[in-house]
Amino acid sequence: MKENTVMQKESESFDTKTRRLKIIEMLETEYQDAETSLKYNNPLELLVATILSAQCTDSRVNIVTKSLFKKYRNAEDYAKADLKKLEEDIRSTGFYRNKARNIKKSCQILIEKFNSQVPKTMEELLGLPGVARKTANIVLSNAYGIIEGIAVDTHVRRLAKRLGFSEHTNPNKIEKDLMNIVPRDKWMRFTDLLIFHGRKICAARKPKCGICILNKLCPSAFTV
Repeated sequence: MKENTVMQKESESFDTKTRRLKIIEMLETEYQDAETSLKYNNPLELLVATILSAQCTDSRVNIVTKSLFKKYRNAEDYAKADLKKLEEDIRSTGFYRNKARNIKKSCQILIEKFNSQVPKTMEELLGLPGVARKTANIVLSNAYGIIEGIAVDTHVRRLAKRLGFSEHTNPNKIEKDLMNIVPRDKWMRFTDLLIFHGRKICAARKPKCGICILNKLCPSAFTV
């Protein structure tokens, strides 16, 4: 109890801005190799992989795409694909019917409007079926080096609340909160950092607060 009280006082001694910047700094030091774990060779593969990653682990997606990307090599292959066969090819990622339909339709749009290329703007990406801001941010940042925002996945949503960065549950509102806190040049880097920390330490059901590098700065460390 005494130790927790001391630690909480240390946490409260930091003003909000200083605490948040310190958290970002510590995460950057801890996870220097943090980057998207999805495997891809071009923007189209990243787009497909990110669509498949909804409600699915990146490791499972990588298993599926290892053969998928050999079978479907361009937008035309997906656009012309038999929907039932495409569904079977991605079945193990879950929600495969919606995902297959979205991938097929998105690639048809890529052919019709973008010369079979994945567009480079947020607005155009959001016009593709199955693409919300999270997916668009991931594609823009990792495929093109274009930073428009912060990708909010399940890890980012959970940690943003635990760390006191946002009280919202809506991904778009969380993203706005984070964009007001995190320096712009670290926006997408911050996504990778929270994902790595969420997987390794700050798990959904049983966070490892005792060994967490942020336990003196995290407002949730004593209540979870």
